[in-house]
Amino acid sequence: QVQLVESGGGLVQAGGSLRLSCAASGRLLNIIDIGWYRQAPGKDREWVALINRDDKSTYLDSLEGRFILSRDGAKNTVYLQMNSVKPDDTAIYYCYARVSNLRIETFWGQGTQVTVSS
Repeated sequence: QVQLVESGGGLVQAGGSLRLSCAASGRLLNIIDIGWYRQAPGKDREWVALINRDDKSTYLDSLEGRFILSRDGAKNTVYLQMNSVKPDDTAIYYCYARVSNLRIETFWGQGTQVTVSS
């Protein structure tokens, strides 16, 4: 089992920055990658970014480099730095981890709200 706790959401003005954190605990040895999804009101959940066990990051193309992932291994925490935010970034952001045991399992955090005001 892997537990994920997100933090750092809140209200930010358009053009500003926000950093989300995802703290992982539990059985972390077989984590494949950790990433983020988001879900805006009335829309489907959308994949945002991930960082794999080799610290290679992949991002949603439409972000155009505004978001940056990083990892603090000592704290088992992944950060999503959100820069130049736009009202369209308003959503609940969910952290997830894919773990390889006998099969691939996905664990989710509870989500953190990000609201960007224009």
